Amino acid sequence: MMIRKAKEIDLPLIVAMLADDKLGSIREDYQLPLPSSYIEAFHKIDRDSNQKLIVVENEQGEIIGAMQLSFIQYLTYQGGIRAQMEAVRIHKNYRGTGLGTKMLKWAIFTAKENGAHVIQLTTDKKRPDAIRFYESLGFKTTHEGMKMHL
Repeated sequence: MMIRKAKEIDLPLIVAMLADDKLGSIREDYQLPLPSSYIEAFHKIDRDSNQKLIVVENEQGEIIGAMQLSFIQYLTYQGGIRAQMEAVRIHKNYRGTGLGTKMLKWAIFTAKENGAHVIQLTTDKKRPDAIRFYESLGFKTTHEGMKMHL
């Protein structure tokens, strides 16, 4: 397994993984060629030094996982840095193999290395398997999250 920075050429596989479940199929628009919104977002993320969009490759060079790790500078916690994980995905053929654990341990290590004092993520309450997985790695439900779609 190799973790590396995502390249634009990886986008179709990343978006395919994002769209490959009940919730993702509703909110993503996976088609080829990809809608330009994905390419524009990739370039913004790629230029931002506080963003790490990564992919995981297997020994054959196939992309089998992806995630975005964002670093948020804020005033609380005496000017602390918060790491936010988003879009954590493992290809359906590789779930349950330990790959997700390795990927999240990489994210935790990288967050510490970048001075973050906390790492967080959100997951939909409709994903009980994901919630159990994150809890098994030490994540705790400490706050009630709220969203407003605009």
